[in-house]
Amino acid sequence: MGVNPRRVEQQLRNFQRAIDAYDNTEPFARFLTRFFKENKQMGSSDRRMTSRLCYNFFRLGRSVIDLPSVDRLVIAEFLCETQSAVVELYQPNWIFNTAASLEEKILFLETHGYNVVDHLFPFTSYLSPAIDKGKFVASHLVQPDLFIRVPQNNKAIVERELAGHGISFERVFGNAYRLPNGTKLQNIRKIEGLYEVQDLSSQQSLEALSLKAGEKWWDACAGSGGKSLLLLDRYPSIDLLVSDIRLSILRNLDERFDKAKIKKYRKKVLDLTQDINHLMDGEAFDGILVDAPCSGSGTWRRTPEMLSQFDEESIQRFVALQRQIVDTAVRYLKPQGLLMYITCSVFEAENEQIVRYIEEEHGLFMEEGGIIKGYNRKSDSMFAVRLRKK
Repeated sequence: MGVNPRRVEQQLRNFQRAIDAYDNTEPFARFLTRFFKENKQMGSSDRRMTSRLCYNFFRLGRSVIDLPSVDRLVIAEFLCETQSAVVELYQPNWIFNTAASLEEKILFLETHGYNVVDHLFPFTSYLSPAIDKGKFVASHLVQPDLFIRVPQNNKAIVERELAGHGISFERVFGNAYRLPNGTKLQNIRKIEGLYEVQDLSSQQSLEALSLKAGEKWWDACAGSGGKSLLLLDRYPSIDLLVSDIRLSILRNLDERFDKAKIKKYRKKVLDLTQDINHLMDGEAFDGILVDAPCSGSGTWRRTPEMLSQFDEESIQRFVALQRQIVDTAVRYLKPQGLLMYITCSVFEAENEQIVRYIEEEHGLFMEEGGIIKGYNRKSDSMFAVRLRKK
């Protein structure tokens, strides 16, 4: 079946309008939701195609930036898709290579004078030594999968409902399930509250822990509570304090905990860049979880707009913040207590160098952990280390 040029050109106009309207001040997904609300004339197929074209475009990072946006999009579609009307219309001679492997496509483009890889992820000099640079960079051209965590008691009903709605799934390990990206789980009412959307690497981040009933733990940068829920799923009888810098963040956590039927926890609004001693009531913890604010560089496959937006000078700002948070948190760790330091970054300065800082400045010692590689399995890459206080 041939390409409809008018249809493709309309899709390209929608793409260009979205790209031109985006001002880089918010996540592109949030912008796109508002863009579609403001353009109600766009049907569901138009919205899907606009989203696909924009995200593929962003996956090129800073590659071939001297080309017009449509030419860059043709290259992005060629690399990211096995079928593309855009490629067929603008580069029909490439069509016979669209089903080739990603490595073969990259080589094919090089023979045509397009070097994509060298500028796709322009921060390779900052990567952790444990990262395979070539595989990591190329992975940004592949959309990651959707992962959920399903507590043991909920697996039967969740699997039954997924199958009943024709959604393919794979149990990866433990409570982790892999689903196709873009799966609309919110449309399945019967499983609401019975699962958590959580990346595969994030689910692995606490595997190094073995807790005892009644231990006091503090999730110091709790955010929306993903790591806390993971901790409570495995160790429901711990005494957990959750904190974050803003009450609005903790209200989102409350909603998430309520859906998961978690009632037993304590919470405080704490700014860990300040002295919090007057708010801690003499507390000391068996374990502290620091899921630190970071560049998020291990997750940019999901937010590829960051490939061209990120400024490497931001790394040192994150490092300074991470040190401040750790400096505050470790004061409340009992002797022999555990500190779990976690980021969703792949930069050495935010990971291995922070661990060395913790060891040298606070006398903790690393027991286990490191980079959790996701770039070879369509998931995020993270860093998780267990340290013990002497």
